[in-house]
Amino acid sequence: MDLKGLYKISYGVYVVTSGKEGRCNGQIANTIVQVSSQPAMVAVSINKQNFTHELIKQSGVFAVSVLSRDAPLSFIGNFGFKCGRDFDKFEGMEYLVGETGTRIVLNYAVAYFEAKVVNEIDAKTHTVFLGEIVDAKVLSDETPMTYDFYHQIKRGTTPKSAPTFVQAEVKKEVNDNAKYVCRVCGYVYDPLLGDPESGIQPGTPFEKLPENWVCPICRAAKNQFDRKN
Repeated sequence: MDLKGLYKISYGVYVVTSGKEGRCNGQIANTIVQVSSQPAMVAVSINKQNFTHELIKQSGVFAVSVLSRDAPLSFIGNFGFKCGRDFDKFEGMEYLVGETGTRIVLNYAVAYFEAKVVNEIDAKTHTVFLGEIVDAKVLSDETPMTYDFYHQIKRGTTPKSAPTFVQAEVKKEVNDNAKYVCRVCGYVYDPLLGDPESGIQPGTPFEKLPENWVCPICRAAKNQFDRKN
């Protein structure tokens, strides 16, 4: 069985948020799909271990911010590779409180919508929440980020808790032509590509990176990277 065939499915990149009365969290998600138009409903798959899952179960609501291609890896890492139980992901972020009472992230968002949960489907490690949209707004005409763009252009990685994570991806990331791999999130630093978002020009060897350089996704320090031949 070649699970890499799953990479051919098209996805987007979103921030899913939930919570009420001061308990709020958000996470990166890609498995979001519209399932009906009258009424408008969407489905989202969330790992049962995630704090966002807990809050959706408690509040019965969630919101989705559709991200643009301009969203930097550091922003995605903030919502995708940190735990909201012990870290305030909204600190320094621009957001509004929607009709459902949950926070809606506005940074790098081209649109958002919020929904009330009307059904749940148990998917073993994940729960698929079916939500009826109660509000939606377009924020800009910028091009939304696709998951393929995130991987191929942004060179982002997939958390193990994501529904689209498969072991074959780890093998691919570790055995490509990159020089160093982050032990925390799997981000690959390739000297040929550098890290332009952090001001590191292509052609910069890992050894020449500033000592205060950190992983653009999870902010891990240089000593958290392993050399790969």
